[in-house]
Amino acid sequence: MKPVTLLLMLAMIFSSPGFAAEYTQPGQLSPPPGPAKKLGDASRKAAQEAEAAARQAAADAKKALERSEETAGRVSKAIAEGIRRAARKAAESATRFEAKADASAAKAIDASRDAARAAADGSKRAAAAAREALAKAEEASRRAVSSSMEEAGKAAEATRSALRQAEEATRSAAEAAREAARRTRDALRPAAPPSPGK
Repeated sequence: MKPVTLLLMLAMIFSSPGFAAEYTQPGQLSPPPGPAKKLGDASRKAAQEAEAAARQAAADAKKALERSEETAGRVSKAIAEGIRRAARKAAESATRFEAKADASAAKAIDASRDAARAAADGSKRAAAAAREALAKAEEASRRAVSSSMEEAGKAAEATRSALRQAEEATRSAAEAAREAARRTRDALRPAAPPSPGK
């Protein structure tokens, strides 16, 4: 083959669209990710963060309820204040979960969008219930100091009931967040290579 012909063939190959599309610059291991991959990565990360926030919120809600149940029948300023602090921590965790679940729903891919929205709705209910429980705990803390034992006991029972509702709502929302994260992972998992012979 003549040198001129060889040069012409090489020029055609290197200038072809296919080569340009597949060419990777030196030092670059792979082509830059496309929009679909970026969307998938953002959705996966948001779902994971929502799931983690949900676990923490559920754990804090359970601890607050347990703190209240362990002291049932007893009334004191120290007990009421301990429950109030636990309820505040649970409310703060529920609020963070609500924010993360909203972000996950906004970034969800088609395969997990319904589940992510269900988790976001559940997180709103959980956060509202946690804030209500905190309000009850704050009232009980005040009554433990300034009210009769009977009134303080009623306030403590109202707090316990509100914490129970908050724990149930948070646990349910956490399950929804876990399901949304699972669907996201499944949808974004690379397809298995076809088996030989197919």
